[in-house]
Amino acid sequence: MSEYLRTPIEYLKGVGANRADLLKTELGIHTFGDLLSYYPFRYVDKSNFQTVREINPDSAAVQIKGKIQSVRTVGQKRGTRLVAKFSDETGVIDLVWFKSIKWIKSNLKLGAEYVVYGKPNLYGSSFNIVHPEVELLEEFNKSVIGELEPVYHTTEKASNSWLTSKGIAKLTKSLIEKLGNAGAETLSVEIISNLRLIDKNTAVKNIHYPQNKELLQKATMRLKFEELFFVQLGYLRMKIHHQRTIKGYNFENISQYFTSFYNQYLPFELTNAQKRVVKEIRADIGSGRHMNRLLQGDVGSGKTIVALLIMLIALDNDFQACIMAPTEILANQHFEGLSDLLKDMDVELALLTGSTKTAARRVLHENLESGKLNILIGTHALLEDKVKFNNLGLVVIDEQHRFGVAQRSKLWQKNKFPPHILVMTATPIPRTLAMTFYGDLDVSVIDELPPGRKPIKTIHKYDSNRLAIWGTVHQEIEKGRQVYIVYPLIKESEKMDYIDLMDGYESVCRDFPNQQISIVHGQMKAKDKDFEMQRFVRGETQIMVATTVIEVGVNVPNASVMIVESAERFGLSQLHQLRGRVGRGAEQSYCILATSYKLSADGKTRMETMVKTNDGFEIAEVDLKLRGPGNLVGTQQSGMLDLKIADIVRDGQILQLARNTANVLLDEDPNLKSPQNLPILNEFNKTQKGKINWGRIS
Repeated sequence: MSEYLRTPIEYLKGVGANRADLLKTELGIHTFGDLLSYYPFRYVDKSNFQTVREINPDSAAVQIKGKIQSVRTVGQKRGTRLVAKFSDETGVIDLVWFKSIKWIKSNLKLGAEYVVYGKPNLYGSSFNIVHPEVELLEEFNKSVIGELEPVYHTTEKASNSWLTSKGIAKLTKSLIEKLGNAGAETLSVEIISNLRLIDKNTAVKNIHYPQNKELLQKATMRLKFEELFFVQLGYLRMKIHHQRTIKGYNFENISQYFTSFYNQYLPFELTNAQKRVVKEIRADIGSGRHMNRLLQGDVGSGKTIVALLIMLIALDNDFQACIMAPTEILANQHFEGLSDLLKDMDVELALLTGSTKTAARRVLHENLESGKLNILIGTHALLEDKVKFNNLGLVVIDEQHRFGVAQRSKLWQKNKFPPHILVMTATPIPRTLAMTFYGDLDVSVIDELPPGRKPIKTIHKYDSNRLAIWGTVHQEIEKGRQVYIVYPLIKESEKMDYIDLMDGYESVCRDFPNQQISIVHGQMKAKDKDFEMQRFVRGETQIMVATTVIEVGVNVPNASVMIVESAERFGLSQLHQLRGRVGRGAEQSYCILATSYKLSADGKTRMETMVKTNDGFEIAEVDLKLRGPGNLVGTQQSGMLDLKIADIVRDGQILQLARNTANVLLDEDPNLKSPQNLPILNEFNKTQKGKINWGRIS
């Protein structure tokens, strides 16, 4: 049966070569199986009829029985339209067409009974329906299978070749009738029984042509569960394969480096969340298995100190460690921060970025290969072939979504066996997203901020409140604090961004003539950018005017105000990251979001969310609903999750059920070898064809 579903779509009756090309290019339908899984996005209740008199300005689409009284062509040339008077026992409504006028006019029968469906529009004092669906009552009665008619997405180009929603529905009906009850089951009898799911054939028939609302609900549940189940099965099998086949270095010694730092040099008491995460990671790296762990923690939650403690355990076991950061700014910050923390310990650190001079690189490479260098911090420069470790045991990857998986895989080739991998992100990932995009990783969460930090107060102001915004800046500078003013990202193709930034900079210079001001943006040379950053870090400038280059990698505890200009142009995640640049000291900090009055509904939601909460996970959930999973995770992840019916935003409970079911199944039958699981194995093998197995690399 699976072979039958792989039949090219041109072999289905009623398709042919031209329509097949359109189905492939416009709708992505290449085979019989693709058509079966091209699901409707809504349904029309065909059992529900209205009368002309019942139509009102708030009516959505309506379905009316009646007769066509007259048909006439109105207007000339481009303004030509076809108008038909359509009536029932309660009144008359106009039906209007602007396209295919001759063909429609020749096919309409005066006095015949029709069923008309469409959205009514109020035109003057009467209603009309533009481009309605029109069907003879006799044909309508023959075509109705259940009370709900499917509606499919299509395109204008496809519709022009009769691949309208109705055209797609006819092809699907033809294929389902041809298939009969011969479709192969994809789940085991046990799962179907335990979860009270309907069988696959019944589900497919009722998702396209539901006999009633109850069966549609059951079909939807069955198909959503199945889709998410096979996604989770793939991730979990990957994880099991990883744990069983990829051996990891056993870091069993906890001695000099770790204990002396923990007891003598740790600058503050760890939070309970940090202690819990360190314990989880220690269990991983001491198990003899290869660690592949995602560490989530909000801005300022203390992920770096956790990473340092784990690196010291690597040193205790005679291994080297490295941190890879996405930008030179962040790599520099890590290097300076760790150098300060380890200044009284016998630990050799080095920094490798694109700016590292040739002579310094030569010494660094020698020390790294000899084993003299313990910890290397850097950017993409770490991936260069010349960079050879003596004994790399742990890799920490910061802000991992900024690196492609293929890039990260290069770190595996730096040693005889793969080093333990700890990937960190300050972008909180909603639970449903973490289970889906990072389903093969173990996940640790630092969900607690260090004590003594005051929550940042977030305020939304319109541009007209500029005096109030500047008043806050004056007050904070008088207290000896510093201020960030951030503009949207400069891109070379967007000259307006640059003008906005420079205009803003000049405005700030005029309004604060007695203050020292830094300016930083992505078009500056690295050394100029670093020079301005360092002036601000040292407190030599009071205000930094910048683009989002300061989103990550700047730690200035004395900065207490973050002003985001044109805040409506930023996503929630980005706004949350920017806000995290302040609030790093003990003093009260503020984030001011400045916008124009013209805010979209999404823009208002973003501002309200930022003002209401500092919880990164709550913000991430709202962001997920607004932007969808593809945009939230990043463009390099596109194509990883091509869901046809499930929605990880709305179907979180089904996703959890699918993951739990897959977990139980693999506990009992890891290789899916038992006869009852053969349908699952067959379907799983089919879904995995052509996929690259990146699961072995974080």
